[in-house]
Amino acid sequence: MFKYILYKLFYGILTLFGVITVIFLLFNVLPGDPAQMMLDQREDSEQLENIRKKYGFDQPVSTQYLYYLNDLSPISIHSTKEDNYTFLDSSKYTYTELFSVGSKITVLKYPYLRKSFQKTDKNVSEVIKETLPNTAILAVSAIVIAICIGIFFGVISAIYKDTFIDRIIAVISTLGMSVPSFFSAILFAWLFGFVLNKYTNLNMTGSLYEVDDFGEKIYIQWKNLILPAFVLGIRPLAVVIQLMRNSLLEVLGQDYIRTAKAKGLSTIKVIRTHALKNALNPVVTAVSGWFASMLAGAVFVEYIFNWNGLGKEIVNALNTLDLPVIMGSVLVIASMFIIINILVDIIYGILDPRISLK
Repeated sequence: MFKYILYKLFYGILTLFGVITVIFLLFNVLPGDPAQMMLDQREDSEQLENIRKKYGFDQPVSTQYLYYLNDLSPISIHSTKEDNYTFLDSSKYTYTELFSVGSKITVLKYPYLRKSFQKTDKNVSEVIKETLPNTAILAVSAIVIAICIGIFFGVISAIYKDTFIDRIIAVISTLGMSVPSFFSAILFAWLFGFVLNKYTNLNMTGSLYEVDDFGEKIYIQWKNLILPAFVLGIRPLAVVIQLMRNSLLEVLGQDYIRTAKAKGLSTIKVIRTHALKNALNPVVTAVSGWFASMLAGAVFVEYIFNWNGLGKEIVNALNTLDLPVIMGSVLVIASMFIIINILVDIIYGILDPRISLK
């Protein structure tokens, strides 16, 4: 068991290192001068040089890459010289000093995602801290909708296998998987937020927190969560329906299920008591993967519904070429995806005896 967990952790760290490398290389081969992006292209050449030196933009790409890894690493090496990018600046790093050798200091710190180009003196970690909770609420709500509705219709589809009801549910789930999220978002916002607003009382756009008409009080508007959560949950909902149906049909074909039926138990009781629990394993695995994916998939949904989450922040950062925000946001999402998948693999390995934990 211990070796299995170590293997998964090593694999996760290796994957994260690959993601960091790809993100850095991708955004450092883009045309444009980061120093000019920071100064809004309105400053003179002397100021541009100072910015390039301060942030290490005047160094070769390989050196900048090492700087980036040093910023992200929990254990990092820094200089005591102020004219060096790796200078241990307390305004950038929250750290605990471990030891020092000459002008170099090794510290234990939180990963530093750098500062936003467009938000003056604001760390990327602060931007993410403000927006990620809204995205997490949206993703959790979407996955709850997908689980509850998906399991119900998956069971119904399995009970009425090869009937008209089964075919209708199959068509709906296929549409759910094939329709792009941004199109669903536009359609649902227009239909339920505009055309049927008189009956639904839902808004076309809006975030979780809103300000009153006087701009004095912030309050939670839960109804703004309904449409984006449902739209974001459509695709995993379709997957859950099909997985639940196929898994339940497989379980219902087992010998112990036939024995239970032979004892006179009704189909509903057999499913509820014996089959449902065993049929949920592939659903749990899929749902965990979808939850991590929805943190990234929320980008279009958040932007269309004007939901103030990390996805909308990424779109805004792309529009303004705020590279640190883009890189930091993508890295956080990728890290959460990797962590969730590692935890699911470990839990699934414990629950399923067919998986070797050696």
